[in-house]
Amino acid sequence: MAAEIQPKALTRKPILLQRVEGSQEVVNMAVIVPKEEGVISVSEDRTVRVWLKRDSGQYWPSIYHAMPSPCSCMSFNPETRRLSIGLDNGTISEFVLSEDYNKMTPVKNYQAHQSRVTMILFVLELEWVLSTGQDKQFAWHCSESGQRLGGYRTSAVASGLQFDVETRHVFIGDHSGQVTILKLEQENCTLVTTFRGHTGGVTALCWDPVQRVLFSGSSDHSVIMWDIGGRKGTAIELQGHNDKVQALSYAQHTRQLISCGCDGGIVVWNMDVERQETPEWLDSDSCQKCDQPFFWNFKQMWDSKKIGLRQHHCRKCGKAVCGKCSSKRSSIPLMGFEFEVRVCDSCHEAITDEERAPTATFHDSKHNIVHVHFDATRGWLLTSGTDKVIKLWDMTPVVS
Repeated sequence: MAAEIQPKALTRKPILLQRVEGSQEVVNMAVIVPKEEGVISVSEDRTVRVWLKRDSGQYWPSIYHAMPSPCSCMSFNPETRRLSIGLDNGTISEFVLSEDYNKMTPVKNYQAHQSRVTMILFVLELEWVLSTGQDKQFAWHCSESGQRLGGYRTSAVASGLQFDVETRHVFIGDHSGQVTILKLEQENCTLVTTFRGHTGGVTALCWDPVQRVLFSGSSDHSVIMWDIGGRKGTAIELQGHNDKVQALSYAQHTRQLISCGCDGGIVVWNMDVERQETPEWLDSDSCQKCDQPFFWNFKQMWDSKKIGLRQHHCRKCGKAVCGKCSSKRSSIPLMGFEFEVRVCDSCHEAITDEERAPTATFHDSKHNIVHVHFDATRGWLLTSGTDKVIKLWDMTPVVS
């Protein structure tokens, strides 16, 4: 009797739909045009381009506009077709695009910052333009009058900016690793709180107004989920990158987080699971399993006539342990450790196969990602890389 051949499990992965090429320098930001087969991009080569898909299947610029300075960031509002562009010289330039996306009309300029604009957000409901710059200033302007409404000096250069319309809270992440929350009024702001969790600078922020959680990505390769709405100070760490996390996007309808980084990785995290906080690392002068002294504990070393050992920590229980008592490795996905990490021997025995089941999927974009934009309606993801290429991906096989 012939053996039954089992079909191979299909690997679900993003489908590359298109490569959009032509920029002379890095595309710092780009967005997918809703309900159109188009992309808007701003680049270090000073150009603003609107790419529309032609009958040939290729994307070609319907608008090619040169700015007076390199374009560092942008914000596009599809309802009004208003495009706000941040420049290296500190100016924010505003345009309105025509219905057919073949023309852009200048509206006004804001002298927002003393140096490069790092992030922009246009808030239609309040007619505000929020921005951060390399001058360590957060500013907001009235988009109708062009008047500056207020500002706040951050502790370091900001690289992440998010806004909650309902509460008028703005979230600012900076290079020092700090996240600042401000409450904005019409012409003033109040500091609500600041917090830190990363060992590196904050590189990206993403806000979910429904679950009221803030995600921060960092140069320390990690993502942290901050439960702002729960008011309990819960912070969940996600470790899934081998290099700096550069961009974040959240799919509310499926409760999945997309993180991208310098390692070229596109990681899709299932946030619809009961995740656990990582434990605080405990301090001890000797191994909390075998009581062997650590190398700085001279008294115990002398009394017991033993050589001091190097200290390690179990990622599951947080105890201070020696190398012999933590010789095993394990992934702990519910704690955010998708890769294998050091655990003590007793925790290794206690971790079940169910607890080792992955809660994220990993995909290679094959370029060093600097920016992403997710179109939830179609399930498309745009990635922009240091290779000056924009890639469009169908994420429906993995974001569902």
